[in-house]
Amino acid sequence: MIMNGKEFSSKILNSIKEEIKNLDKKLTLCVIQIGEDEASKAYIKQKENKSNELGINFKYIKFNEEESEINIENEILKLNKDQNITGIIIQLPVPNKFNTNKLINLIDSNKDVDGLTNINKAKLLNNEECLIPCTPLGVIELLKAYNIDVKGKNVVIVGRSNLVSKPLFNLLLNMDATVTMCHSKTKDLKSYTKNADVLISATGKSHLIKEDMIKENSVIIDVGISRIKGNLYGDVDFDNIKDKVSYITPVPGGVGPMTVAMLMKNVLEAYKKQKN
Repeated sequence: MIMNGKEFSSKILNSIKEEIKNLDKKLTLCVIQIGEDEASKAYIKQKENKSNELGINFKYIKFNEEESEINIENEILKLNKDQNITGIIIQLPVPNKFNTNKLINLIDSNKDVDGLTNINKAKLLNNEECLIPCTPLGVIELLKAYNIDVKGKNVVIVGRSNLVSKPLFNLLLNMDATVTMCHSKTKDLKSYTKNADVLISATGKSHLIKEDMIKENSVIIDVGISRIKGNLYGDVDFDNIKDKVSYITPVPGGVGPMTVAMLMKNVLEAYKKQKN
């Protein structure tokens, strides 16, 4: 079965929209961009459009690469104190000259709607309530939508990024899955993927996962995305795998729409945290 992230994310967004209508204040998402990354501009526009659809204010702050880091730090601290700002994101990637980790960790953890501050990471590690990174949260919500229980299952993650794979590892572990993380230095990747009840690939390397690398009737979650000659591809050789598995996500239309929906959900969650 193909897991339709687009359809399920629409249901989530409609629910969020209805809840937002009844709030006592207007929510505001603030996105900070540093530099001129072209892909970032497209992602920011996507966030702006989705915010507008849901009735969330959208604030966009742009710094050029020549900006002093102290000015950016001061802006973040100012946004932390601004009670009209619900959620803050630093759009990644950030130019190498800046200390990305330091900037992210200046964000108030209750406004950290990307879930990337050390405070939220530590809470996730300890299975405490926190704001969770959007893509990993989207994967979990998609599994739940299709009633896929990972308890006691052998789950293999391919990739070890801070944004996706590491938070996902902890989320799945908290759900009593047996989790293995593979990466570019893993020897004999196939020996791990072949035994996975649930295989999650998040490398951005097109068609990395072939038909002979997967277990019959397994669940395949394709988080990777790459653009080749204007076309989008996932990590998984979808056409040759889809008939062998029980569930699989397409690219596009699988995890991607869930990521945006989870960001909007996090803005709402941030509001609730700040109110309490």
